[in-house]
Amino acid sequence: MVNKNDEFKLNITGYTSEGGGVGKYDGQAIFVENVAIGDEILCHIIKAKKSYAIGKALKILKPSKNRINPECEAFRMCGGCSYAHITYDEELNLKAQKVKDAFERIGGISPDFKDIIPSPAITRYRNKAQYPVKRENGILNIGFYAKKSHRVIDGGDCLLQPEEFTTITEIFRKWINENSITVYNEQIGKGLVRHIYFRKAFATGEIMVCVVINGATLPYQDSLIELLRAVNGFKTLVVNINRDNTNVVLGTQCETILGDGYITDILCGVKIKLSPLSFYQVNHDGAQLLYEKAIQYANLTGKEDILDLYCGTGTIGLTMANKVNSLIGVEIIPEAIEDAKVNAQINNITNARFICGDATLAAEKLQEEGIKPQVTILDPPRKGCAEELLKTVSEIAPERIVYVSCDPATLARDAQRLENLGYKALEVTPVDMFPRTAHVESVCLFQRTTT
Repeated sequence: MVNKNDEFKLNITGYTSEGGGVGKYDGQAIFVENVAIGDEILCHIIKAKKSYAIGKALKILKPSKNRINPECEAFRMCGGCSYAHITYDEELNLKAQKVKDAFERIGGISPDFKDIIPSPAITRYRNKAQYPVKRENGILNIGFYAKKSHRVIDGGDCLLQPEEFTTITEIFRKWINENSITVYNEQIGKGLVRHIYFRKAFATGEIMVCVVINGATLPYQDSLIELLRAVNGFKTLVVNINRDNTNVVLGTQCETILGDGYITDILCGVKIKLSPLSFYQVNHDGAQLLYEKAIQYANLTGKEDILDLYCGTGTIGLTMANKVNSLIGVEIIPEAIEDAKVNAQINNITNARFICGDATLAAEKLQEEGIKPQVTILDPPRKGCAEELLKTVSEIAPERIVYVSCDPATLARDAQRLENLGYKALEVTPVDMFPRTAHVESVCLFQRTTT
């Protein structure tokens, strides 16, 4: 058994689901950050438990063939990226394996595993960023939380974000400092600016800037607007009011300061209106590939009625609307449902209706109405689907279920539940929507096996 402060050579032989490395020493699992399979390291133990230990790589003695030098200077401090130190091919391999392992270990099932779909870009792909703002020891930091902490690492030029976001961050730094704007202190609950939040519509180039404040009004608005006007694509400035003592970024109240409070993107040929509270995939070009795979799995002929649960602003369903008889979308967030209705209108889609409500209760209501969709789309949050929802969906009895997931573990769990309810997982395709991070998206096709 190893002890704290022990040092020894360690070979890295695996990865954790969060992207860290794993090796074994004297039969004990040792977890180490920022290493690659094939690395031989000098390991220093910083925490020792009976069944495992956590170590730190003091030195890379023999580098893995998959190790590269990270381009980002903040990589080892910032909690945003897990895989900036390995090749993209290796990243894709381990993400595909992560999906396969989840199905086999958690779900106990083995559908047909298709090759992972790479992201069209591995840098500058994010269309959304939320930067915490914090003053520490008199220094203003705007960036990202360090891993497992609320210490803010100044982001500099994050390579996952569009260059315009870096420009706007520096504008806010200048504006805050020159106007002596206070920033939020979470220990005492005082200070004005909490986060700055940007969205970019990649298809149109439009940019939304949102300031999250602990107050009612934004001072020195005119000077901020004057600075922002110099940014190519800047379209609207919104204030989000969040006075709660919470680590939730956004409050529920938004006020438009300049412009119309939204931007418009185009995804799979569908115009999408985006407000600050809208859910939208962060990788535009990757999302097109993800939705194209979902459309393929839906196998639409034009005669189907489809049910889109957890529909958000309607993006997945609306990309299928011209291929089906009718579309019903369900989402619990009222603002998202209003956006979905507008998105249907601006695209002249007349065969869609959207219901605001809990997915489980809405599905039960549709069942009571006798609605029998042939295809159901599931795109739940990371926690997956409620067991009651899956039971209700099975009672509605669609021929096919297309499940879009951002967490292989909950997808595998739900796949097992669906199998017990008469649905077989035929095929799963991982899609890399989040290069350089540990996250991976998946699309899974389920076919009804009972009559």
